[in-house]
Amino acid sequence: MSHIPTDLFYAKSHEWLKVAADGTALIGITDYAQSSLGDITFVQLPKAGSTFAAGETFGVVESVKAASDLYAPVAFTVLESNALLDGNPETLNTSPYEAGWMMKVKPAAAGTDGLLDAAAYAQHIG
Repeated sequence: MSHIPTDLFYAKSHEWLKVAADGTALIGITDYAQSSLGDITFVQLPKAGSTFAAGETFGVVESVKAASDLYAPVAFTVLESNALLDGNPETLNTSPYEAGWMMKVKPAAAGTDGLLDAAAYAQHIG
């Protein structure tokens, strides 16, 4: 069974969003996603200042099994990408919710409409 933290919001495409008190948010992929991908070998993330609409492709994760697009859980502007992942993409396998966060973003609007809570995400992945 995948680990599903209760303090995050989830997209059906297996990205997570953690909203901070200052209105910024962290984005990453779920434990279920990293487990399904297998050993992650490369991550392509956007530069600071890039903007994305909800549902738009923002990057790619490559593993020994496949390459998978990453989708924006909400509309946002990138503030920072996790530089650790440049040389250590396997961090997504070992720590998808902590050290393996992908980006710090400024959501275009407050709220998490369209995202799932932990219980709904657990149901989604079965």
